[in-house]
Amino acid sequence: MNSVDKIFVKYHGRLVGELTQTPDGKRCVFHYDKEWLAAGFSISPLDLPLKSDLFVAPERPFWGNFGIFEDSLPDGYGRYLLNRMLRWQGIDETSLTPLQRLSIVGHAGMGALCYEPETKMETTTERLAFDRIQEMALDVLSERNENDADALYYRSGNSGGCRPKCLYHDDTGDWLVKFRHTYDPKDFGATEFRYNEIARKCGIEVPDFRLMEGKYFATRRFDLVDGERFHVATAGALLNESINIPKLDYKTLLHLTGYLTQDPKQVEAMFRLMAFNVFTDNKDDHAKNFSFIYRDGRWRLAPAYDLTPVPEGYHGEHATSVNGNGKPTVSDMLAVGENIRIPKRRGGEIIDSVRENCKEILSKEYQ
Repeated sequence: MNSVDKIFVKYHGRLVGELTQTPDGKRCVFHYDKEWLAAGFSISPLDLPLKSDLFVAPERPFWGNFGIFEDSLPDGYGRYLLNRMLRWQGIDETSLTPLQRLSIVGHAGMGALCYEPETKMETTTERLAFDRIQEMALDVLSERNENDADALYYRSGNSGGCRPKCLYHDDTGDWLVKFRHTYDPKDFGATEFRYNEIARKCGIEVPDFRLMEGKYFATRRFDLVDGERFHVATAGALLNESINIPKLDYKTLLHLTGYLTQDPKQVEAMFRLMAFNVFTDNKDDHAKNFSFIYRDGRWRLAPAYDLTPVPEGYHGEHATSVNGNGKPTVSDMLAVGENIRIPKRRGGEIIDSVRENCKEILSKEYQ
C-alpha cells in the first residue's frame, strides 16, 4: 500500500486541518487550517480546542491517533473485515499507520469528516438480499469463507460495533441494518426492535427503527439527513477513552453532556438513558455507545442506539460504572444525579418512570 505522510481533514468540502505524524511515526500531529479557525468549530472540544496550536496525540489509548479520528475508523466487525481483506491482498494490516487507515476510509465513513488523499480500493455495487448478507457474514465470522470479506466491508460503511451491518437507502431515507453474530439467537433483531419500542416509551430519544423482513433490525442514520452529513463524536473519542479497558463512569458522562450541551434537559436525557441501561441489563454501555452530534451550531446528545440485552457484560458488570459501581444500585444512580445538580427528588421521579415503563424487560436484580 502507498505511504501517506499527510491527511487533509475535510468537512462539507471545507478544509478543517492537516494531520501528520511525529518523526518517529509513533504519534499523530494535527493543526487547524487558518480559515477554519476563523469560521469553524472545534471538532473535539476537549482534545482539539479551536486554537492555532500544534496538537500531538498521546501514544495511548489509540496507537498514537486522536480519538476523534479513531472514531472514523471501523472497529469490531468492520476492522475484522478490513484486516481480512487487506491480508487477502497481501498487505500486513499491523504495518499500516493511522494516516493510511484514514486514507482508506476517505469519504466513506460515518459522520461528516472526510479524509484526503483517498486510497481507492476495489468496490462492488451489486445489491444483495438481506438473507444473503446474513449468510455471508456468518460464513466469514465463522472463518468458513473469507472471499466475501471485501463485499461485506464495502456495505458496512466503516460502521463500528461487533455485529454485522450494512447501509441501506430507500425513498424514506438512509438506514443502518444489523445482522446476527454467530453467538446471537435467531430472534435477536426482534429483541432489539422491542427494546427500542420500550426505550421510546420510557421517554428516551431513539432514531426511527424498523424490523426488515420480520427479522433484521434497521435504524435510521442520524448522521445523514436528506443528504446532509453531520459531525458526530462518541464519548470515547471526546474523552480519549478506549473500550478495550472500560473505566468510564456515568458521573463523567453526565458532566460531559452538561459541558458540551449547556442544557439541563440534555443532562436529564443522559440520566434517563443510564437508568434504562441499568434496569434492562444492557451492560454493553461502553464509551462508544454514547454519541454527541454537532448540528445548527451547537452540540447535543445524539439519539440512543445499541439498546440490547447484554446481561453478561464485562465480568458481569456494566462497562460504564455508576458512582464507581459496576453493579449499581438505585442509590448509586441518585448519587451521580445529585453530583450534576439533578435533585434527589427529580432523579427519583425519572428512575421510577423508567422502571415502570420497562417492566416487560426489567432485570431480575431490580424487580
